[in-house]
Amino acid sequence: MTRVEVRPEILNWAVERARMAPDDMQSRFAKFPEWLEGEVHPTLKQLENFAKAVHVPIGYLFLSEPPDEPLPIPDFRTVDGRQLARPSPNLLEMIYACQERQSWYADFARLYQDPELGFVGSATLDMPPEDVAGRIHAALGFSVEERRDCGTWTDALRLFIRQADQAGILVMISGVVFSSNNRPLDIEEFRGFALVDHRAPLVFINGSDTKAAQMFTLAHELAHIWLGASALSNASAAPLTGYRREEVWCNKVAAELLAPLAAVRAEIRDGEVLGQTLSRLARHFKVSTLVILRRLLDAGALDRPAFNTAWRVEVERLREIKQRSNGGGDFYRTTLSRVSQRFARALVVSTLEGQTLYRDAFRMLGVKKTETFNNLGREVGVMM
Repeated sequence: MTRVEVRPEILNWAVERARMAPDDMQSRFAKFPEWLEGEVHPTLKQLENFAKAVHVPIGYLFLSEPPDEPLPIPDFRTVDGRQLARPSPNLLEMIYACQERQSWYADFARLYQDPELGFVGSATLDMPPEDVAGRIHAALGFSVEERRDCGTWTDALRLFIRQADQAGILVMISGVVFSSNNRPLDIEEFRGFALVDHRAPLVFINGSDTKAAQMFTLAHELAHIWLGASALSNASAAPLTGYRREEVWCNKVAAELLAPLAAVRAEIRDGEVLGQTLSRLARHFKVSTLVILRRLLDAGALDRPAFNTAWRVEVERLREIKQRSNGGGDFYRTTLSRVSQRFARALVVSTLEGQTLYRDAFRMLGVKKTETFNNLGREVGVMM
């Protein structure tokens, strides 16, 4: 039986990187404490299984010291002014996957001589957020009136995504790594990221969040696209302190895009109970009650102490609702939302024309069967 010597600090690094507890490792690998002590070395098969469990390339386990794994895009996430700890393998794999998809689509767009998108990088931090929100609205056509007519937040989010797609933006939403329900994405780690490219701007949204929260994340990341700044974000609708200037600015753009201050002020009713105001305006604008709270603060309808108290109560209420909610949904719709309609349509066309290998198409779409691929082609209107 072949045993492999692995440095204990590498094993510890792999477990910490995967955000798993040592006790969990011991339940999977009975000899794990002895591996850490160097008393026993794992077999090659055990090491392969360990690498799969912690989602690390097995070659990393043979290194003499833990590798440096910097994020491939600027990290704008902070908590109380501090940068967050090392990224999880789930986050890293999603960024790498989206970068591959973006690179592929940019090549596809150049091949078909699609023009560059003029709005990418057209804004600066010196521009008033209200003006940039107006530019995004003009490019997408995402109006308050259209959202008000949507039956649900899900309908409004789909409209928002469809309009971004039509403008040339790849919008990808997933709450798990690829299609693995055993690897959920943590909204405490990140809510979304933007990857800037003049032909293939891409926004990824953590689908573990609520639909209303995803609306804000999409608006926030669109502001990054207009700014021309790729970034990883964890910002919510809250007024930000301790964050980089870009995040504060993008939050202001998102708030104005989703709930214009003038429109919010026009809807405020004197004497109305706060809970009723939140519910009514959230339905009207199809945004989260947290966005409405932030806009009421901006409008001067709430002072800071009242806002802080209401914010804490509302965050806890939404957390409880989220815990009670169930997943599920149409398989093909879910798959397309994970890679975007625009990307899937282009990839199916390229594959059918022989420009892309089926193997590569299957990997980027996250499917395994030709039948599934063909059905996706029908869903996006490419195949009959």
